[in-house]
Amino acid sequence: MKGGAVLACLVLQAKAAVGFVAPSVVARGRVQSAAAAAAVRLGDNAATLRSVRGARSGMSMAAPETTPEGDDTYTLVVVRHGESTWNNENRFTGWKDVPLSDKGQEEAAQSGELIAESGLTFDVAYTSVLKRAINTLWCILEKTDLMWIPVNRSWRLNERHYGALQGLDKKETVAKHGMDQVMIWRRSYTTPPPLLADDSDDLPQNDRKYAGVDPADLPRAESLKLTKDRFLVEWENEIAPAIKSGKRILIVAHGNTIRGLCQHLDEISDEDIVGLDIPTGVPLVFTLDKDLKPITHPEAIPPLSARYLGDVSGIRARIEAVKAQTK
Repeated sequence: MKGGAVLACLVLQAKAAVGFVAPSVVARGRVQSAAAAAAVRLGDNAATLRSVRGARSGMSMAAPETTPEGDDTYTLVVVRHGESTWNNENRFTGWKDVPLSDKGQEEAAQSGELIAESGLTFDVAYTSVLKRAINTLWCILEKTDLMWIPVNRSWRLNERHYGALQGLDKKETVAKHGMDQVMIWRRSYTTPPPLLADDSDDLPQNDRKYAGVDPADLPRAESLKLTKDRFLVEWENEIAPAIKSGKRILIVAHGNTIRGLCQHLDEISDEDIVGLDIPTGVPLVFTLDKDLKPITHPEAIPPLSARYLGDVSGIRARIEAVKAQTK
């Protein structure tokens, strides 16, 4: 990795004031030639997701059948942010707004290079309000010469909130509470970790990033299910309609929000999703049909239908590194 690439990303971070937020609804155009589809508007998390998914609740994992790509397909690119300083220190991070590590800067730049080399381009980007994702997005946009496209930031794309575990060393937490308990907190689909205390300085309502959010919507800790449900409100209200309108979308987010999206798109069961790990700084490319159902790529790593860009052996090594964080 050449020093210039990392320096470029560091310069971008210093220019936060020039970042901008586009209108939250982006909907015009098409990837190729199909007509625009109507946007589906949703209400609150639980009622909305029940009405949208209906019979899909409780469905076991079923890999989508591979079908030929045609004119009525969309490409969606999803990237987990590069390694953060707390990833490097093996701490539970959640909503703590920590920066990228030096390695994470390199991963972000490399991700942008892979996307540029693949010929992919975008009309609009979505990310969280946490700096490790925003910085990764800046590096990707710089490498792809797309600094000018609209960027939408939403708290609904934030990482899973790890509650009272945030900031704790993962291995030390295992030593104190036991592997079984920590794995429940870390991987259970429905069980959240211990809640933040009522008087905690880390409560989201104490952070001005969330000043415009209803305090009732802000978590004190989240399970994967809760994380997925609040992310899917943004997906159904904003991102999916933008894709169907023909916008070429880039999402730069976090491990658990991306896991939630993968479960939704690939219909991965609640039991199997706990074993899915998303590596840092590796572009994941979905091909979706006109109904936003995924078309399985021959190089996809199950249970995903999408393919990662880059060296497969290196990607598998990164995935195993995520799995080993509490060992």
